[in-house]
Amino acid sequence: MNTLENNAFFWQKLDTLFFSSKLVVDRPRYTVHYKYSNLVYPVDYGYLSDTTGSDQAPIDVFKGSQKTNQVGAIVVSADILKKDCEVKLLIGCSEEEEHEVLEFLNQTEFQKAILIHRGNEVPEWAQND
Repeated sequence: MNTLENNAFFWQKLDTLFFSSKLVVDRPRYTVHYKYSNLVYPVDYGYLSDTTGSDQAPIDVFKGSQKTNQVGAIVVSADILKKDCEVKLLIGCSEEEEHEVLEFLNQTEFQKAILIHRGNEVPEWAQND
């Protein structure tokens, strides 16, 4: 049973967040993590400057090489050291870059992440939105 209801309106809201915010890339592709020298960012990484995520910091973004401003996927990560869960946007990531982001986020025993691709379905209950 698939319990994920991939609502197209959800993705529209993420696109609006991205379009209405300024992307700040503070860790360009191939930058070494500031704390862990074995972690290298596979794509540009940054944040939307005027937003707030679940950790009270700006929303995180992985920006790939494709020329698009549409949110193609999100990753949800659980970190037992920080005792938190975060949602990060993937913008313009190829399939290979998505795989590299997942490898990057899943390479320690303390943090694991899943990826959810953009969907176009509108659930029946949301037809009148």
